[in-house]
Amino acid sequence: MIDYKNELNEEQYRVVTEGDGPCLVLAGAGSGKTRAITYRVAYLLEHGVSPQNILLVTFTNKAANEMMFRVKSLLGDELKLMWAGTFHHIGYRILRQYSALIGYKNNFNILDTQDSLDLFKLCLKQEGMGRKEKRYPSAKVIQSIVSYARNAELSVEEVLNQKYPNWSDIADKVSLIAHEYSKRKLESNTMDFDDLLVNTYLLLCRSQSVQKKLSEQFKYVLVDEYQDTNKIQASIISLLSSYHKNILVVGDDAQSIYSFRAADIENILGFENKYPNARIFKLETNYRSTPDILNVANVVIENNLNQYKKDLKSVLENFTKPEAHAFADSQEEANFIVGRILELYDEGIEFNKMAVLFRAAYHSQALEVELTRRDIPYEFRGGVRFFERSHIKDVLAYLKIYNNIQDEIAWSRVLNMQVGIGPASAQAIIGKVKNIKDKSEINSVTDDLSPRAKIGWGDFVQIWNSMDREVVKVPSALIQAVIQSKYKEYLEQEYPDARERMQDLEQLAMFADKQLDLDKFLAEASLQEGYGSKNRQTSDNEPKLVLSTIHQAKGLEWEGVFIMSLNSGQFPSDRSMKEMNGLEEERRLFYVAITRAKKYLYFSYSLSGGFGSFLQGPSMFLDEIGDQLIEGNTFKSGTVFDDDKDDIIYVTDDEPFTNQPRTSFLSSIDEL
Repeated sequence: MIDYKNELNEEQYRVVTEGDGPCLVLAGAGSGKTRAITYRVAYLLEHGVSPQNILLVTFTNKAANEMMFRVKSLLGDELKLMWAGTFHHIGYRILRQYSALIGYKNNFNILDTQDSLDLFKLCLKQEGMGRKEKRYPSAKVIQSIVSYARNAELSVEEVLNQKYPNWSDIADKVSLIAHEYSKRKLESNTMDFDDLLVNTYLLLCRSQSVQKKLSEQFKYVLVDEYQDTNKIQASIISLLSSYHKNILVVGDDAQSIYSFRAADIENILGFENKYPNARIFKLETNYRSTPDILNVANVVIENNLNQYKKDLKSVLENFTKPEAHAFADSQEEANFIVGRILELYDEGIEFNKMAVLFRAAYHSQALEVELTRRDIPYEFRGGVRFFERSHIKDVLAYLKIYNNIQDEIAWSRVLNMQVGIGPASAQAIIGKVKNIKDKSEINSVTDDLSPRAKIGWGDFVQIWNSMDREVVKVPSALIQAVIQSKYKEYLEQEYPDARERMQDLEQLAMFADKQLDLDKFLAEASLQEGYGSKNRQTSDNEPKLVLSTIHQAKGLEWEGVFIMSLNSGQFPSDRSMKEMNGLEEERRLFYVAITRAKKYLYFSYSLSGGFGSFLQGPSMFLDEIGDQLIEGNTFKSGTVFDDDKDDIIYVTDDEPFTNQPRTSFLSSIDEL
């Protein structure tokens, strides 16, 4: 028998031994929630509950496998849960038995993401909305719209109005595509990943006998990461636990950060309303972070109104206060971060025990350049390295052909983006371009193109002329010319995350602002691009520094964590401030970043951290922390810059910088 009393803390012990009926377990960061869940499963098995009567639902296969491994280790045998896995895995198993009740055969195939995209392309082509039709979004964008609508239980029109207002005028067309897509899947006896949830819910709603059978079978239902569930997932769990009502959900509302994937925080915040007799447990003992770090985390999350109040307490000793630092620009910020990383490395902390976290991927650009320069190995999570991103390569390709009209590889990339220009047309254009002697002849090289190819060529010429009109043809000006041209429309048509890609490109323009020579800039960019794949060969086993978006960092931990680009307007993002409950989700995201750190925590921002040359202050989140909990040199978010007078008016309770010339102010920053 397991000695539960001695192997668990008091909070965990209560969850494990008293978890009958509807239970909400509010598990703070680093509080041992996985331990509580696995011991709960073991407890049920030891007390005579059959494995087939337990349903354990997780968000990843890795989490499910880890929990089952721990249960086996506790019980000392090969006992295996019959029903444990992700929502999609559980849905698949149910549908394999009962899909005939909703019009499918039981041997249906599953479409992966690419299969789904290919089917959307066929539907678009049938409706006259194919790749060659410029006024419509791409199949990938429509795939994203339809998927979000299904998971959030919204109409296509509602999703377009909320997330893609530039396409709201074609809501009827997109709805038609969604209908055709569903019809084709049914006709071909295939389901996509969303169907594994939607059709499971549909089955349980339509067939009372199936719902009754399954809910009677599952005497105990346990759900991990409940704060990340969407409406359909929560509804499925409610139906599967409807008979015995032994539903135990574990999560942390303070770590609900995936609304962009249709996760609904109301599932966890409204649990008591749905189950009026629910018991609430709190896991507040933190085994990860020092008290210094948890003090900051607790103060930050207190500012959210819609939450369950928790107060994380550390089992560790005090170590060192988190630090906050302000810098004149992103380059100075990057220099500081890399310098401090090397200091920690010299103190015995391996690179893979440290992470630099940021709100958006484009924030990493200056840091990546500095890491490359100092030959520090790193891995990028949440995407690809800055100079390897497709849209960065796109814009650089435009600059390359402007700099060297003979660059066939760059021409191929540029022409491939144009409507109506296929491989044959592209090769014909490249052949003619190579023979021209002056850039001014570009407009006259395509007289014999097809009508459709001429449309695409016309779009290219518009972009080319935008670059050519720049009076001073420095790299940053040429980049701005491209991203403010037809290329912006191309991004909006092709990618669901067009806005984030534009932010990357604005950051590229900032990087280019430091180099006036186009040839040298392109060489420098190529060296940055080649670093990850060619110039620096690293062993797979070599410890690498982690660079990650905060969303990708959830659930992980490091000895030292740097949270960078904490600028006003960037974190919280301007966009979130305009969305309902957006600010509170951004604060939860900040909380998640803070609670990844075990011993060392650093905040930083640059006063010229935004796009262009304007100055800006720190994130409001730094103000919420308070000076008594952090060390370092920062400026309050009340800073106001008067661009007309080139002066600064600094608003603070301390001695203000008043009417101080900007050059003098920047000098004072340099002294920090």
